[in-house]
Amino acid sequence: MKKFNLKAISMLLAVVMLLTVFAACSNNDSKPENNDNATEQSQQNEQTEENYDGKLVFDHSMELKYAKCFSVDYYKGGYKLIKLVDDSAILVVPEGMSVPADKPENAVVLQQPVSNILVSSTPVTSLINSIGALDSISLTTYDADSWYIDDVKQAILDGKITYIGDYKAPDYEMITAAGTTFAFFSTMLTDDVKEQLQNIGVDVILDQSAQEDHPLARVEWAKLYGAIFNKEDNAETVFNTQANYVDELSKLEKTGKTVAMFYITSKGVLYARNADDYMAKMIALAGGDYVLSDVGVGETGTVKMEMEAFFDKAKDADYIVYIWSMGGKPETLAAFTERAEILGDMKAVKEGNVWCTTPDYFQIQNTIGSMINDIRLMMDADASTDNLTYLFRLK
Repeated sequence: MKKFNLKAISMLLAVVMLLTVFAACSNNDSKPENNDNATEQSQQNEQTEENYDGKLVFDHSMELKYAKCFSVDYYKGGYKLIKLVDDSAILVVPEGMSVPADKPENAVVLQQPVSNILVSSTPVTSLINSIGALDSISLTTYDADSWYIDDVKQAILDGKITYIGDYKAPDYEMITAAGTTFAFFSTMLTDDVKEQLQNIGVDVILDQSAQEDHPLARVEWAKLYGAIFNKEDNAETVFNTQANYVDELSKLEKTGKTVAMFYITSKGVLYARNADDYMAKMIALAGGDYVLSDVGVGETGTVKMEMEAFFDKAKDADYIVYIWSMGGKPETLAAFTERAEILGDMKAVKEGNVWCTTPDYFQIQNTIGSMINDIRLMMDADASTDNLTYLFRLK
């Protein structure tokens, strides 16, 4: 057996100890330098953030899939600039930040947190409610009995939202007393009411969602309100949920079924949806064909039609979707045909395929995707199905 060289072992141990001490000293020397750098960088970042106060430094724009009538630009420090297709704009200023001196001249300033606003539009209210910002609304131009959105009706009954009269003649004294300085109206707002509101210090923005040419674009307006109330994630969820209905329907084959959509006023005047109206497009997205595809081409909204002219075009429609809330609110098929005797000769009436929209149909803009899905379910339903979420069959 070989003997160990004690002298060699001792030298080796000494070298190892020196290397260990050197490494420890090197690490200790580097730590203060790294900490100083980190602290300095943090201070620089804080200083940079402070420099954004009162300045508009562009960061990025909101991504939109369907909406064309608004845009949202995000700026450093939390500023947001919303532009609408009517050349109006909203500058959203974060809490604790100053209004930039170089803000666009046409921009109405909204200082966050945004609250105590007047909303004179049921679709807009539905979108704001859907993203969890209903408590920001304090005034409305629809009384409790006019609402089919339970949360809104209850807020009015609880005194959290106050009815201030019809949108054509709101109570300006009540608005002034409430201290409200900002309002959303639909495009039905008249110039004289807008002028009166501005005279009492209320900035007015007109919601332009009705100008959108795709049904889901109307839902995507939830993202605009999400930007105002810092509810972007909620708005994205609302939109994606509705868009998913349409995405799934796009994978299905067309039904080959035709659908007529109309209503008759108390005076017996018939109004049908134009060929390029969003509701006619909802039928197409559901896999059906709008029977009046040659009426009002390029137009949205409704068209007034003579009963006989309508009958000639729609008599063989497989289904009727009747706008219940605007058309006399028939509860039975017999009550429906009483609106006009000629209706009894339509194919959809004879086969029991007359469906009506539910009372809340025009108030809940945040569920358009689900409504489109219901139209598909209607066309696929057998005789035993009488009620869907947004449609019900007349018997």
